[in-house]
Amino acid sequence: MKAGARRNRLLSLPALIIIGIFGVLPLIIICVYSFLAAAPYGGVQWQFSTDAYLNFLFQRDIFDDTLQFTPDFLIIYLRSFLFAVVTTVICLLLGFPTAYFMATRPPAQRNWWVLLITIPFWSNLLVRTLAIMFIIRDEGLINNALLALGVIDKPITMLYTNFAIQLGLLYAFLPFMVLPLYSSLEKLDFRLIEAAYDLYATRRQVLWRVIIPLSKPGIIAGCLLVFIPALGAYVTPLILGGGVHLMIGDLIAQQFGSGRNWPLGCAQALILMAAVLVALFFYVRNTSGKVQHG
Repeated sequence: MKAGARRNRLLSLPALIIIGIFGVLPLIIICVYSFLAAAPYGGVQWQFSTDAYLNFLFQRDIFDDTLQFTPDFLIIYLRSFLFAVVTTVICLLLGFPTAYFMATRPPAQRNWWVLLITIPFWSNLLVRTLAIMFIIRDEGLINNALLALGVIDKPITMLYTNFAIQLGLLYAFLPFMVLPLYSSLEKLDFRLIEAAYDLYATRRQVLWRVIIPLSKPGIIAGCLLVFIPALGAYVTPLILGGGVHLMIGDLIAQQFGSGRNWPLGCAQALILMAAVLVALFFYVRNTSGKVQHG
């Protein structure tokens, strides 16, 4: 038994080393940098400072050095949270019936449906986002089609708006919702559904009292896989938002680029991570019992 445990530790050692170097070590560096002073032209000065966390909500007046509340960063965080929540909800509403349809197909057809869902992953996210930009721009496919049909007189402005960002997030993360739901629904014992109908249950009762409770693990997994990356999305709001409608990912990138304030960027990243961890803690704590029951 001891030899087997020793062998298992040795086999897991390479993975632990990789996680430590590329996962834990950068996190430690970010945490240390967030408590340092910003250098004038980027980088950090090795002196302890909490200005990065203070500047997240406050700004010093240039005349009397007093602190003034500035909710700009907080507004961007709330906007990103709203985008992530809306993306998760819409992906769930679209992904659940799609996954249920795939799970109820004959076994020989299911692999083809999974293939169709995974095809977008074959191309880079940047390429797919640029494709959406060419579709919804003023001279894009949608506006040209509407103009040709006489539905509109002038192009509808869709690019560089909140609508464009939301559309891009939905397109990018919808497969992350469908696949966990399909994995959960595929294992569903459909004899329970037949039994519910035999007991004179309506379709709504079957959905809410049989299908959804039994598929809660897939729903939770899909919501987490969509919400977390959507909250920190960078490419989609940068391209489709035109740098006007910022999200958290763009805000943090600016601090390391044009802002030249590395400690503030590190602090913003840690605040985002802490908020996500706290939300996940309460979410899993409130749903773990229900999932086990389901």
